[in-house]
Amino acid sequence: MHCYSFSGPKVTDELAPSLLIKALTDASRHGYGVASFSGGEPLMYKGLPDLLAHAHACGMLTTITTNGMLLDERRLEQLHGKVDLIAISLDGRPESHNRVRASPRAFSGMRSRLKHLRKSGIPFGFIFTLTQYNLDELDWVAAFAVKEGAQLLQIHPLENVGRAAEEMAGERPDQTEAAYAVIEALRLKDYIGERVHIQVDLIDRQYVENEPETFFAGELPGDSDNSPFAELISPLVIEPDGAVVPIQYGFARKFALGSLYEASLDELIKTWRGVKMLEFRALCRRLVDSQTGPAELPFFNWYELLGEMADNRASAAGTTN
Repeated sequence: MHCYSFSGPKVTDELAPSLLIKALTDASRHGYGVASFSGGEPLMYKGLPDLLAHAHACGMLTTITTNGMLLDERRLEQLHGKVDLIAISLDGRPESHNRVRASPRAFSGMRSRLKHLRKSGIPFGFIFTLTQYNLDELDWVAAFAVKEGAQLLQIHPLENVGRAAEEMAGERPDQTEAAYAVIEALRLKDYIGERVHIQVDLIDRQYVENEPETFFAGELPGDSDNSPFAELISPLVIEPDGAVVPIQYGFARKFALGSLYEASLDELIKTWRGVKMLEFRALCRRLVDSQTGPAELPFFNWYELLGEMADNRASAAGTTN
């Protein structure tokens, strides 16, 4: 499973670099090995190069998710040696990308930067957001990724969080569309071979049933108090207001670790272990139980369904985000 220590729809100067540097240090000590910065647009955050450098000094891999339009030579020089992968959001063919980005220049602006990115030598890939209506564009996206020299094509189902919940209502792919996406991805892997690694952010129910601990739903080991926290819950997400939540941006605050403005990440982790960890893992167990066994379709979005279950649990308890 791909685990990211830090991510979220906004990385802005609302959070002081010193606060995030301390959090990165604490995260690395608790076993987190990847620091991922997303937005919003993380390239607009002036402290980003220093954060990336510090994450590397802590032994972490680093990734950035960006719209790509700000990847000029000056910024790439600042990032060189500090970032291990740059992931560029790609919403389909040029006209689709421009529509989703609400800009007639979004695609051309992004594409014009790719020559600088290739010249920099920084590995890069594309993240294609799968909706209910754009699977027919995946062939074009894959061909574009190969042509531009990308190392990764990540197919990520649209989720009802952040901006998508308001601006793309009704476009989340259903399980039938998700299953077709997996089939298409397998076909593309056979065609493309090793030129581009293709990743689909969907989970096989059988895998969940066989490996519940991978999804934080197994029995806790007897020495769990001494286990690295990253083995017990991952990823962690730092939101724009300093809140630290598990799994994904917008996860129910009922399960939040707390705020970096109130305590260090190390302190938040210690408290959460004793107060909320068992309830969180029980939530994961309920999701695993509900999604395993006989089913018409084999694949589902574990992260999104867990988020929805957490929201329902929080609402029942009278807790809101």
